[in-house]
Amino acid sequence: MAEIAFEELIVAYRRELLLHCYRLLGSLTDAEDVLQETLLAAWRGLGDFQGRASLRSWLYRIATNRCLNALRDRGRRIPPAPNPPFRPPEPSRHGDVPWLQPYPDALLEHVPDAGPGPEARYTAREAVELAFVAALQRLPPRQAAVLVLCDVLGYPLGEAAPMLDTTPAAVKGLLQRARASLDRHRGNTRDRPPAPESSQERRLVRRFAEAFTAGDIGALVALLTDDAWLAMPPAPHEYHGAAAIASFLRASTEWRAHRRLLLRPTRANGQPAFGCRLLDAGERPAGLIVLTLTGDRLHGITRFLDNRLLHHFEPPLAGQGSGGAA
Repeated sequence: MAEIAFEELIVAYRRELLLHCYRLLGSLTDAEDVLQETLLAAWRGLGDFQGRASLRSWLYRIATNRCLNALRDRGRRIPPAPNPPFRPPEPSRHGDVPWLQPYPDALLEHVPDAGPGPEARYTAREAVELAFVAALQRLPPRQAAVLVLCDVLGYPLGEAAPMLDTTPAAVKGLLQRARASLDRHRGNTRDRPPAPESSQERRLVRRFAEAFTAGDIGALVALLTDDAWLAMPPAPHEYHGAAAIASFLRASTEWRAHRRLLLRPTRANGQPAFGCRLLDAGERPAGLIVLTLTGDRLHGITRFLDNRLLHHFEPPLAGQGSGGAA
C-alpha cells in the first residue's frame, strides 16, 4: 500500500523530472537512469520530508543533486563513435557534445508549460530545443543547474539556493556567469522558427524530405541559411556552411547509390524530425534526423546515428510513411 500511495503522490511529477534530468545531462538514456535514482531516493527519504518546501521543489532538489552527482562520479558517458560506411570529407570542426540525444515530443505531453515562479526567462519551447540543451552541456554543471532552476523553471534565488545547499549570493554569481556563457555558446540570435505544425513548417519540412530522399543536393543547399550546420552525434564530425554540408551530403548520397531512403515523420525536442530507413533488404534503420528551422530556412540538421534511439519514437514511426512525406 505504501508503494501505491507514493506512486500516486509523485506520478504528476515524473515526466517533468525526466525532462529536468535530460536538460542537465543531455542524454535521455542517462536521464532515465538518474530519474530512477531520484525516485528511489525520494521513496527512502519521504519520512524526512517535513513540508518546509513544496513537494515539487523537494523532488527537484533531489533530481538536481542526483544529476550533479552523476556528472561528478561517472562523468559524461560518451558512446563510441560509429565507423562510417564511406569516407567522409574533412569536417569543419569536431563536436564537443557527442553524448547528445534527442527527446521525443511524446514525453513532453502533460509537462507544465509554466515554472513555479514568474522569473523564468525561457519559454517551454526554447528550453527543450536541441541547440539550448547542447549549450547547457558546455556549461560547468552547477552553472547549468542554477540556470535551469532559475531561468527555465522560474525559481527565485532564495528558493534555488537551498536546493543546491548554498547561499542566494552564490546562486546569483553562478547565474550571471551561466547566462553570459550560454549566450556565447548559443551564438547569434536567429529568426524565430515557424509555429509547430503550421503550414509554413510543413511546407519547409516537406521540401527538405523530398530533396533529401531524392539526393538533390542543389535543392537541399537552397533551403539552408548562410550559417547552417550539420552534426551527427555520437560521431564528432560537424559541417558548417553550405559548401561543407553539400560536400558531406554528396558523399553520403553517392554511397547510398540507388537504394531508396524512407523517411517517417515524427517530432523531437519540439522540432520536426524523421526516422530514417534504408530500403534494400527490407527496412534497415538509418538513424534519426532532427531539423532546426529559422524563418523559412534550415539552420541545422542533426542526424543521430545511434539506431537504438529509435525505440523512443516507435509509436509515431509505426504508422504508414513514405520517402518525402512530411
